[in-house]
Amino acid sequence: QVQVVESGGGLVQPGGSLRLSCVASGSIISINAMGWYRQAPGKQRELVAAIATDSSTNYADSVKGRFTISRDSAKNTVYLQMNSLKPEDTAVYYCNARGVSGRFLASWGQGTQVTVSS
Repeated sequence: QVQVVESGGGLVQPGGSLRLSCVASGSIISINAMGWYRQAPGKQRELVAAIATDSSTNYADSVKGRFTISRDSAKNTVYLQMNSLKPEDTAVYYCNARGVSGRFLASWGQGTQVTVSS
């Protein structure tokens, strides 16, 4: 079992930046990839960005060129740097880990709220 704790959300104006952090603990060795997901009101949860243990990354088309996912393995932490934020980025952002089978390894937490508004 893996536990994750997200932080770093907040209120930011359009065009602004935020950095989210996700600290993982527990069965770290079982993690094949870490990802950031978001869920806006009335919408399904969607993948925003993911990073694998080989450091390969993938992004949702809507955030390419604006968001960057990175990790600090020594700290078991994954970051999501969000630049040029838009109102449509407003959502609750969640972090989770996947094993080699693709199965989610952590329970979905409360996430961290990101609100982009003037």
